[in-house]
Amino acid sequence: MAVIPTKAEKKVSYDVKLCQLLEDYTQILVVAADNVGSNQLENIRKDLRGDSVCNLKEVSEEVARYKLGAPARVGLVAPIDVAVPPGNTGLDPSQTSFFQINKGTVEIITPVELIKKGDKVGPSEAVLLYKLAIRPFSYGLVVVSVYDNGSVFSPEVLDLTEDDLIDKFSVAAPHMFGNAYKNVLAVAVATEYSFPEADKVKEYLKVFTAPATASKEEEKKEEPAEESDDDMGFSLFD
Repeated sequence: MAVIPTKAEKKVSYDVKLCQLLEDYTQILVVAADNVGSNQLENIRKDLRGDSVCNLKEVSEEVARYKLGAPARVGLVAPIDVAVPPGNTGLDPSQTSFFQINKGTVEIITPVELIKKGDKVGPSEAVLLYKLAIRPFSYGLVVVSVYDNGSVFSPEVLDLTEDDLIDKFSVAAPHMFGNAYKNVLAVAVATEYSFPEADKVKEYLKVFTAPATASKEEEKKEEPAEESDDDMGFSLFD
C-alpha cells in the first residue's frame, strides 16, 4: 500500500526540489499561475521542451503566449472591466433595464458595464455572461520575478534593449568617472604618489594651509612665560 505523504512532508520535499533547481540553473523565471489549468501548463512544457539554449526573454514571450479565455465564475476577482456589447443575444424574451424584445429575441440596445476591475463576480453576472457565451477573462502564467545568478529582478528587465542599457550607462558614466577621479586625487594627496593633476592640488593645499600653520606658530611664540613661584628675594623669616 502506497504511503501518502503529509502536508509537512510535501512542503519539505518541495523545498528540497526548489533548492536543487536553484543550484542546477543560473537563470529562472518565477511565475504566478492563478486560475491556470493543467492543460495550459502541459502545453507550455511541450513547447519549451527540447530548447537546449534560450534566453529568459524568449521564455517569457513563449509563456505569455498561452492565455486562454475563461468564464466569469462566481467569486472570482475581475482582472479587467467587463462590459456587455450591444447586439442580439438570441435569448428568450426577458424584461430588464438594458434588454428589449426584437423579433422574439432579447437585444441589448446599449453597452452595459457589468463588472468593474477588482470587483468579485456575483451569481447574476456569472449566469448572464454564461448565457451570452461571453468568456471575458483570460488567464496564463504571469512572470513576477527574474532570478539571474543569485540576484532577483523585476520582470521589466526582460524588456530592456541594448539601446536602453547604453542610454543608462551614458547618463551614469560622467558621475562614475568623476567619483573615481576624486578618489584617486585623495589617495595621491595622502601619499607620495604623484601625477600632474595631483601635484596641482597639493600646491593649492600648501597655499591654503600655510597661513593657518604660520598663525599657530605665532600664537606659540606670543604665549607669556608663566610666573615663577620664587619669593622675589623675600623670606618668611626676614
